[in-house]
Amino acid sequence: MSIDTPIDQAVVEMCSALGDESRWSILAALGEGDASASALARRLPITRQAIAKHLAVVHEVGLVETVQAGREVQYRVVGSELSTVARRLDAIGIEWDRRLAAIKQIAERL
Repeated sequence: MSIDTPIDQAVVEMCSALGDESRWSILAALGEGDASASALARRLPITRQAIAKHLAVVHEVGLVETVQAGREVQYRVVGSELSTVARRLDAIGIEWDRRLAAIKQIAERL
């Protein structure tokens, strides 16, 4: 697969969204259960407004989904999307390992 395939573009966008420590903290907190932005703000050292902005970023790339709980909007991690990212990164790592092993064999023959 080239980097231009849709799955890879999605992975690039997800990795970009995950490249922020606050978003990691938010996803980790959501891993413990669904929560609203206000509930997350009570648990994390991040303002509710900042949490809302971070949630918009991870929602846009499909890492969280919204769930209506009465009048409150809660967020839930989409585990399948995180698994897709992990599998693609693993495949990239395997390909790099294969390439490095080939380079090592060439170097050792010289």
